[in-house]
Amino acid sequence: MRDDSEALIVIDVQNDFCPGGALAVAEGDEIVQGINALMEEFQTIVLTQDWHPAGHSSFASSHSGKDPFSVVEMPYGPQVLWPDHCIQGSEGARFHEGLLTNPAQMIVRKGYRPQIDSYSAFFENDHKTPTGLEGYLRSRGIEKLTMVGLATDFCVNYSAVDGAKLGFDVTVDSGLCKAINLDGSLAAAWDGMLAAGVNLHG
Repeated sequence: MRDDSEALIVIDVQNDFCPGGALAVAEGDEIVQGINALMEEFQTIVLTQDWHPAGHSSFASSHSGKDPFSVVEMPYGPQVLWPDHCIQGSEGARFHEGLLTNPAQMIVRKGYRPQIDSYSAFFENDHKTPTGLEGYLRSRGIEKLTMVGLATDFCVNYSAVDGAKLGFDVTVDSGLCKAINLDGSLAAAWDGMLAAGVNLHG
């Protein structure tokens, strides 16, 4: 068992991000059992959950004439437009059925504000509206984070970089992540995480 100053952050292992889902990450379900096994090492476990209202501003369907994976400019910066996914209360928003959820002490829901997307476990995409995760971890005396989940180049990447910027010692276990890899996004994510001081493992 790892020290109580460490936490495991399991990011968006949800049906819509797994094969058959609305925004499926290739082989996204193949990391589930490995994540479950890793949970046994941690005293503090947090799950994040994409939790969009219907008609969310990040959905391509909310923008006339725009296709999924195109990019638009939002008040908070560039935004990739996604297929409708992880709609609140839907089957797609549920955690993958194989993922152990009972060991988690906290579930952080994100992306629930209609006008702003949220990749990071710490902040909305304006990089300043907090989810509350930082305060939870600080109050628990957590200093080191291990991150796993979906997708490497978006929500894992943003969460890891934000965690490092906030002063946490962050490791991404790349063997327990899968990527979308949209137009070179995976290589850019690795470069960005390394530049931010994130440790890459696996």
